Amino acid sequence: MNLVDLDSATRACMRAEVEREIAAGTLYLSDRLNSAGLREYPSVLLEAMDNGTPASFAAAIRSRGLLNQAETAVKGSPPEVVSPVAADALAKGEFNRFYMRGVCARAIAAGVGSVEVYQARLQRVENPLPESEAMIGRKLDPEALLNDLRSHRLVDRALGLPVEAHSGLSVWFPGPS
Repeated sequence: MNLVDLDSATRACMRAEVEREIAAGTLYLSDRLNSAGLREYPSVLLEAMDNGTPASFAAAIRSRGLLNQAETAVKGSPPEVVSPVAADALAKGEFNRFYMRGVCARAIAAGVGSVEVYQARLQRVENPLPESEAMIGRKLDPEALLNDLRSHRLVDRALGLPVEAHSGLSVWFPGPS
């Protein structure tokens, strides 16, 4: 992902957002995390906020063996192997969510009235949803978006997109306007 404002100021805001969820007991813990994952995930997430990327966060989840090897998708059915991309999906989604929260918190603190939606996904999508494409370039109120991101675990849901959009959208900090 191309997270254009991933600097020390944004990272400090990202960390504060993670610490807020940890303190409130609301940090999202995926059902795919094993017992070690449930214990270690918060510290691995904080490390990623301080100096990681979505890719390094996913690598840490994999290398530390934080995910279950198998899962039961449908009650009563035999367990299936957890997808090899599960760590990537978790890391990208959560890293971007906290990145966006950090950008919004930073904009609010600086008195900036809007953040702008952009395509952060590096790989091109063959048939992007029109709703996702229509969001690109849109300016959003950082306080409203931050509140939505705090109450919705999925970025696309917070942006008002269908959950299945997998849009790859994020926001950037345009600076004082």
